[in-house]
Amino acid sequence: MKTVFQKIIDGEIPSMPVYRDDKCIAIKDISPQAPVHILLIPIKPIPRLSLATQEDAELLAHLMLTAPKIAKEQGLQDGFRIVVNNGIIAGETVPHLHIHILGGRQMAWPPG
Repeated sequence: MKTVFQKIIDGEIPSMPVYRDDKCIAIKDISPQAPVHILLIPIKPIPRLSLATQEDAELLAHLMLTAPKIAKEQGLQDGFRIVVNNGIIAGETVPHLHIHILGGRQMAWPPG
């Protein structure tokens, strides 16, 4: 069964990407936790970070290098946070690896 992110990637669920290339797509979160909350999603479905393999290393690097570019395009020059939830106990709600890019307000520590 396809995840909601796979349906978005395949165009089965309409979205307005803020970024897309041949490896990933970025969309606004429908339940934002900050003034800017973008989800960066690899096109290749990887259920969660802990299930990524050495074969995924280039894709993971691409995501980490793309996140700051998107943050800058979204006006987050003063700083941003990236979050990856791994497993239900960590808050994962969609079993498709994705990176949350959050910003536009002061972030607290510790999170959660």
